[in-house]
Amino acid sequence: MTKQTFTRRTVMGSLAGALAGATVIGGTQAAAQTSPAPRANQPWDVVVIGAGVFGSWSAWKLLKQGKKVLLVDAWGPSHARASSGGESRLTRTEYGGDQIYTRFAWESLTDWIALSKKAELPIFQPIGALYIYQKEPATLAASAALNKELGAPMHRIERAELLKRYPQLGLEGIQFGVLQPTMGALMARRGVQTVVKEFVAEGGTYKQLAIQPPKDGAALDAITSTSGETVRAKQFVFACGPWLPKVFPDVVGSKIKPTRQEVFFFNADAGDVRFDPPQLPAWVDADEPGIPYGFPSLESRGFKLAIDAHGAKVDPDTNDRIISAEGLKQVRAYLARRFPGVSKRPLSESRVCQYENSDNGDFIIDKHPKWENVLIVGGGSGHGFKHGPAVGRYVAELTTGKLAKAESRFALSAHKTQG
Repeated sequence: MTKQTFTRRTVMGSLAGALAGATVIGGTQAAAQTSPAPRANQPWDVVVIGAGVFGSWSAWKLLKQGKKVLLVDAWGPSHARASSGGESRLTRTEYGGDQIYTRFAWESLTDWIALSKKAELPIFQPIGALYIYQKEPATLAASAALNKELGAPMHRIERAELLKRYPQLGLEGIQFGVLQPTMGALMARRGVQTVVKEFVAEGGTYKQLAIQPPKDGAALDAITSTSGETVRAKQFVFACGPWLPKVFPDVVGSKIKPTRQEVFFFNADAGDVRFDPPQLPAWVDADEPGIPYGFPSLESRGFKLAIDAHGAKVDPDTNDRIISAEGLKQVRAYLARRFPGVSKRPLSESRVCQYENSDNGDFIIDKHPKWENVLIVGGGSGHGFKHGPAVGRYVAELTTGKLAKAESRFALSAHKTQG
């Protein structure tokens, strides 16, 4: 397995933050903070900048630690430009035996399921996750052993059985598959907006606010918005996703590289349910170049297909959101081999998002080298969404000094700059 294969899919207008009244989150209302905002000489305990999956879960976990927390975002929770935006994300614990991400994903799944039970519409879709292989990965045995230890089922399915279970799947070159029946899809935008709703309902405060990059100095005790508002706090968590290089050009810089990623949706023929759950699980074509992956038609949105290979480097502020003709041609050629039943169907929907890649796919969760009270959180690298709850717990423990030992792989010093 290449490192790129490991880091992603295989063995592998606005929300208004009202300070009084109600905060509108994802079409529902949640009670705003129960006490007035602190005056200038009464700073927040923690301000979290960025209401994506890492920032929102960090804010909520910090609130549960008894902290007075303000969560801010320039456009709103899980907005259209965010790496956490969009419809669906894969949740899995098949990480080639990697202890950190396997355990983070398993820990997080418990929180996602609990959150889904609170939501008006489901956040976790237990449709299963299928990995198909052209050859035996060297890491599969270690992954199976770790998942067995955690109690996460993994079932090997030989080619003949795959043909019986999934006749809509073309198996050219495929020897076997591995199914995780208790895994599936997370509804991304809905999930993050629900986290923020629960955070606000339990006493946290969300506000839509665009923050300027902190100025260099001996200490950081306040940040300033683009509108001139000053926000004071004892500690700051910057979870700004692909904007982290702009916020901290000298500290983060090209250690995080935003890339353009295209996503495609196709509707099957009328009455054809072969591409709906439960007839088809979420899937990953583990050994195919680019590592294609996708989902059955969730909530009648259409069969989803994306290519995991990192796209072109982009600026998240100027990146257009129109798919390329070449990208569509590539996925149609792939569909003709693996999912012929939708290969000639019209494109029903498309999306351009971005990854925020570190050099090796590991997260960046570390204190600013100069400001002890500033934590930098990012580098989701296309596989980070599922880990949101565990990252939030880790951030809360690191911020409050309760973390037994920091993970060296998350350190800024462990990451190289990228071109």
